Amino acid sequence: MKINTAEFVISNSDVSKCPQDFLPEYAFIGRSNVGKSSLINMITNHKKLAKTSARPGKTQLINHFLINNNWFLVDLPGYGYAKVSKKTKSIFQEFITDYFEKREQLVCAFVLIDIRHEAQTIDIEFMSYMGESEIPFCIIFTKADKISKVKVNAHIAAYKKKMMANNWAEMPHHFVTSSTEGTGKDELLQYIDEVNQEVFKNNSQF
Repeated sequence: MKINTAEFVISNSDVSKCPQDFLPEYAFIGRSNVGKSSLINMITNHKKLAKTSARPGKTQLINHFLINNNWFLVDLPGYGYAKVSKKTKSIFQEFITDYFEKREQLVCAFVLIDIRHEAQTIDIEFMSYMGESEIPFCIIFTKADKISKVKVNAHIAAYKKKMMANNWAEMPHHFVTSSTEGTGKDELLQYIDEVNQEVFKNNSQF
């Protein structure tokens, strides 16, 4: 799939105010400073579609972008904020949970993980929540250009081992990406395209 158009539609913290169009949605979420905005800009061919910042926690709302006029890319606030208050963190948690559990248009979430680090408990816990809530998701390992391929494979293997230890039958589908080098872009867009085709074929609501 080639992205020809990517248009910002709305930002809000109330799921009921999200777009009413019944188009498939793909949500992107991860820990603070995981490289989410850079990844979104990379796959959409827009340098400034999603705002990037050196300050963790920059994304603080549910942001909808209409892609090719037939699906939504949803940029969600991260989890594990380094520099926000407990009250703000609680508010984020509430509307993120509302989005995942109430948004009927969501067909897949992408959980972003910084591949430079060994398996982090906070990521495992968040993915466990997704699994327990039966929310379909894939993993996107980011910043693969920052470490060797050997370490990339070792860290992925560590995540798989840790997830198996937490009663996962298998590791979710995953992608290895680098926003700097464009790694993983084609594979990710092809996956979204294939899911979209199945969604439009099998679900009369879309």
